[in-house]
Amino acid sequence: MVNLKLNRRSFCLSGLGSLAASGLRAEQIVDLDWKDLIPAGQDQIPADLQGLLPHDETALASQQPASSGVRTDWNGQTVRISGFIIPLDFSGTGVTAFMLVPYVGACIHVPPPPANQLVLITSEQPYAYETFFEAVTVTGMFGTASTSTQLAEVGYALSADRIEPYDS
Repeated sequence: MVNLKLNRRSFCLSGLGSLAASGLRAEQIVDLDWKDLIPAGQDQIPADLQGLLPHDETALASQQPASSGVRTDWNGQTVRISGFIIPLDFSGTGVTAFMLVPYVGACIHVPPPPANQLVLITSEQPYAYETFFEAVTVTGMFGTASTSTQLAEVGYALSADRIEPYDS
């Protein structure tokens, strides 16, 4: 289990997921891509961090590139985004908190991407995933967050109403 520490700049998502469940229509869901989370003028993720690199014993979190900030465009809105699961907390046989990352190996086999390329997902209903780094699509209330985990600094949070296996 990973101890999640939230600081003063954290975005509180408690209770906001019920808004989405209480009647938001599909056309009110914003589909996000990872590039949407990068502020204007910031470069994409460096190519050397997008693939799998040999794993050694160094602390990958210390190699996380600095983030130039986050975008607040979708704070408090229901969004849908796809990525890969890095499990953080469990209940029974399912995961209730995880980092959603844009590429396989992020935070585990390669240094983490900048904070604005990581989303902390929390869910009241445990999601029973089948494989490590499973690709999923998550829908729920979105916001900026300044969150620290043992693996990386995270720039966004999403209170999940729905977690589904990714379907290309």
